[in-house]
Amino acid sequence: MIHKLSDVQSLNIGDNTNIWQFCVILKNATIGQNCNINSQVFIENDVFIGNNVTIKSGVQIWDGIILEDNVFIGPNVTFTNDFLPRSKQYPKEFLKTIIKKFASIGANSTIVGGVTIGEYAMIGAGSVVTKNVGAQELWYGNPAKHKGYVCKCGQKSDQTLICTQCKGK
Repeated sequence: MIHKLSDVQSLNIGDNTNIWQFCVILKNATIGQNCNINSQVFIENDVFIGNNVTIKSGVQIWDGIILEDNVFIGPNVTFTNDFLPRSKQYPKEFLKTIIKKFASIGANSTIVGGVTIGEYAMIGAGSVVTKNVGAQELWYGNPAKHKGYVCKCGQKSDQTLICTQCKGK
């Protein structure tokens, strides 16, 4: 479903992906299957979005950003892709940012270009991520710091990476 009030130029959109009103998706973007792109999202050209990704309202996905399968991007998350931006001056290549499978980024977080956020990692709301985040790590704050671990189910865990609720099932 592509809402009639969106400007979707890309033909590279998987089955069962919903794109809500007031979105702009440029022609070279690739979006997988079963994604949910909420209203007021902008997706640039050199962008890859995997399957089962949720992008909440007010997010801009700039050139050089990769969102792997099952990623959650909260409302108003901000990505950057140019370490030294100037008006009308473009880098030879934009920074590459990779959000690995099943990672979640909380509302209003800022992800500085060039970082990788590991599989199943959790970024707390309002965080400013300036460094790579490992698999199943919990980071939050400004600047974001490693504060613990999360189980694959999303609950807090210890260094075993398994929580007491699902016990890793």
